[in-house]
Amino acid sequence: MKRILICMGSSCFARENRENLRIIEDYLKSHGLTDSVHIDGSLCIGECSKGPNLVIDGTMYHGVDPEKLNEILDKELIAI
Repeated sequence: MKRILICMGSSCFARENRENLRIIEDYLKSHGLTDSVHIDGSLCIGECSKGPNLVIDGTMYHGVDPEKLNEILDKELIAI
């Protein structure tokens, strides 16, 4: 099972991670991956200046905006 850790600390939350969470949930539903991917929220992952941040199976992504997010999800999840 893949794991996505999304930072929901105040800095990342204000920089669109709230919207990113919605996009991730919609992506998983539309690709039939809700049972194959677990999403966890984190209060902070310690990279506030580089946010919004998320981690997929140990790979950290910085500056993740909604435009980049689908590309990242395709790269990380489409093969499962």
